[in-house]
Amino acid sequence: MDSYPSILLENAVRQVNSLPGIGQRTALRLVLNLLRRSDADVEAFTGAISRLKKEVRYCSCCHNLSDSDVCPICASHHRDHQTICVVENVQDVLSIENTGQYAGVYHVLGGVISPMDGVGPKDIEIDSLVERIEKEQVKEVILALPTTMEGDTTNFYIYRRVAQYLEPPYALRITQIARGVAVGNELEYTDEITLGRSIVNRLDFKA
Repeated sequence: MDSYPSILLENAVRQVNSLPGIGQRTALRLVLNLLRRSDADVEAFTGAISRLKKEVRYCSCCHNLSDSDVCPICASHHRDHQTICVVENVQDVLSIENTGQYAGVYHVLGGVISPMDGVGPKDIEIDSLVERIEKEQVKEVILALPTTMEGDTTNFYIYRRVAQYLEPPYALRITQIARGVAVGNELEYTDEITLGRSIVNRLDFKA
């Protein structure tokens, strides 16, 4: 382990190093960069993180991050509220929005079913999805979960849960993003062109 000339520096590096994807040397470089900045810059940085932690909310409708009870996407009159794209996390919403190819709304599960990790259907936002489908008379649900065993398991579970809505008078359509996204990939690491085409060329889900 590197030797630090200051306990304060070491503690700061340890905290930054605890973030995912940040190695110890990168953490040191970031902390030293902050030290070179003005007090106002550092206060603005730490203040933004503190306010984020204390004040950010989860949308009461789709569970995306929001500054208010309902996120801007769910509140927009320009979005197709009868088409719901089901994603694992907030990063996936950002990735799909960046493609500019989707005009519906979202439903953030907050995870995928993974018995190995102790995550069951009740631990993610599947019940609220089913409630939205009936309440909002949804016409299409797009499954945009990771192309992994856990993602496929979650897709199948959701399909079984909403099977009753596939028949009249609901006639719900269940689709899945095209397999332009490589098997085993997370959506946030897929390039925008490929992801956009996967949304546009989505296929009917086959259980």
